[in-house]
Amino acid sequence: MRKVLIIGAGGVGGVVTHKCAEDSDTFSEIVLASRTMSRCEKIQKQVRELRGREIEIAQVDADDVAQTVALIKRVQPDLLINVALPFQDLPLMDACLEASVDYLDTANYEPPDEAKFEYKWQWAYQDRFESAGIMALLGSGFDPGVTNIFCAYAQKKLFDEIDYIDILDCNGGDHGHPFATNFNPEINIREITQRGRYWENGEWVEIDAMSQSRMFDFPAVGERKAYLLYHEELESLVKHINGLKRIRFWMTFGDEYITHLRVLQNVGMTSIEPIEYEGRKIIPIQFLKALLPDPSTLGENYTGKTSIGCLIEGRKNGETKKVFIYNVCDHEESWKEVRAQAVSYTTGVPTMVGAKMVLTGQWRGKGVFNVEQFDPEPFLEELGRRGLPWHVKEM
Repeated sequence: MRKVLIIGAGGVGGVVTHKCAEDSDTFSEIVLASRTMSRCEKIQKQVRELRGREIEIAQVDADDVAQTVALIKRVQPDLLINVALPFQDLPLMDACLEASVDYLDTANYEPPDEAKFEYKWQWAYQDRFESAGIMALLGSGFDPGVTNIFCAYAQKKLFDEIDYIDILDCNGGDHGHPFATNFNPEINIREITQRGRYWENGEWVEIDAMSQSRMFDFPAVGERKAYLLYHEELESLVKHINGLKRIRFWMTFGDEYITHLRVLQNVGMTSIEPIEYEGRKIIPIQFLKALLPDPSTLGENYTGKTSIGCLIEGRKNGETKKVFIYNVCDHEESWKEVRAQAVSYTTGVPTMVGAKMVLTGQWRGKGVFNVEQFDPEPFLEELGRRGLPWHVKEM
């Protein structure tokens, strides 16, 4: 009997719950918890109707360590799956330490009062998790997550030496809204408006936000313009891919999206600094979040595909080699299967797969780990079976 506690009932939380529910051999009991019970109730009903399984639901404030510890002790899960907000990573890790339970997440910690994310805060838990005899698996989404695994697979099976990695993320879909984000608006906008950063020749290079772009022909989508951003998997892959000379992250945005974003920046709506409004403090980006569509509601009318992968260059048997390892996911098919759009699907499926790796002992350790530190092959085999087939294209 293996029980999981899933904290977070947004778009990704719904996908994770659905995918865990379809594998009763691994996930014999599922508890879904959120601050907002109505979200849990909606997913509970969907899982009952589409999967024929009952799940337990609960209310918890993930910022409150004592509340989470009390819930863990009541539920007694084998693993806590964190698909809440990155702001809540550290409180949930603290709760797992106090309750002595394994932990898994999809994105690294970001402090609420600073638009900055890096692994140092979570890596600092290494000794405490190791001493407690428990495991924390970081970044088991798509990017970070599957992209890290693609790189680990390339290092293990395809290359003797890797020189260059470009992670390329394209959402070629259409949700029908003038402006919307595919995951939490506050996190999304903070991510893309901070300065760009990439690693080259042993050091980090910073550039102005959205100041570099390139065209790329994405499988199943076609040519799109992608912009250089900083993304957290760069930080861990620099540590774990041997001999790397350069690694960058690119994401596509349409012209209309860029125009809206620039206007919002220019009028101060993307700011995280509090302002005075009618006698009280408000944070502009949080107000903007309240105005924008909830990402979990975008799926029903979403069309098109995502196309995400790693362009990797190096050598094999003394000869130069270049490949693109990628996945394509269809928004409409995702909606039919789990009532979510493809961006949530591509994050939620590898979350479930990573959880399975931990629960079945295929990935095991004491301490804090990034996904690329483990054997990529069982993960990729399961990933294809669970709805995200992957491909290797010689370039």
